[in-house]
Amino acid sequence: MELLWELLVAPLEYQFMQRAFLAAIVVGVGCGVLGSLLILRKLALMGDAISHAVLPGVAIAYLLGINFFIGATITGVTTALGIGFITEHSKIKEDSAIGIMFSAAFAIGILIISKITTNIDLFHILFGNVLGVSRTDLILISILGFLVIVLTILFFKELKLSSFDPIMARSIGLPTDMIHYLLMLMLSFIVVASLQTVGIILVVAMLITPGATAYLLTDDLSEMMVLSGVFGLVSALVGLYLSFHLNVASGAAIVVVATSFFIIALLFSPQEGLLVSKEQ
Repeated sequence: MELLWELLVAPLEYQFMQRAFLAAIVVGVGCGVLGSLLILRKLALMGDAISHAVLPGVAIAYLLGINFFIGATITGVTTALGIGFITEHSKIKEDSAIGIMFSAAFAIGILIISKITTNIDLFHILFGNVLGVSRTDLILISILGFLVIVLTILFFKELKLSSFDPIMARSIGLPTDMIHYLLMLMLSFIVVASLQTVGIILVVAMLITPGATAYLLTDDLSEMMVLSGVFGLVSALVGLYLSFHLNVASGAAIVVVATSFFIIALLFSPQEGLLVSKEQ
């Protein structure tokens, strides 16, 4: 028991770990809750697109001497709007528009970083550095995560109806386009909040994997969001502990834990489990 207690408490003796745990909790819950909506609306690729699109915003923010959260949010929202514009005003389908926009944005970010003298650590941008979260970063992450949760609660009915039956939502007068762009704004917020914890490359895993795990366990959206948030939270905490004690990359550890939960659910879910289905 003493050894277990020491393993659990030892990381919390450091301030940087305390900030890391708080940031990971916010991101884990926020990604889990929002990820449920992305799965139902078949927008997993959109999460990938916006996560890659924030890279030029980070680089430009560095050039202008402003916080990278600001630049990342602007480019993330701009990319989401650009995808919507291309889809609505051309015969290009949404999946193709997503591929075009996120590849272009990511490439622009790489070009900017490669041409400027900077101390930007590309590895940390791509894969996260939750142990480097500052007090200011934590405040911004918390604000963004709080906004995502509040907006989800306030517009839950509209988001739910437009996700399950967009035709009916449109017929009763709901502004489905505005709801879609609200979701894209929330997605941009949570992606930016996730940069320090899991990075650009791995954030899509935290957006989709906890939600997919919950999707295998329930058919109710409210329950799915709660379960997804719990899986995101636990994945973040366990991943950070593994990162601290094993001295491995924190973002990758968090994603591996989240994926482990998904595999367990895929195999043993009471209704959808592969092994359970075979037994029945």
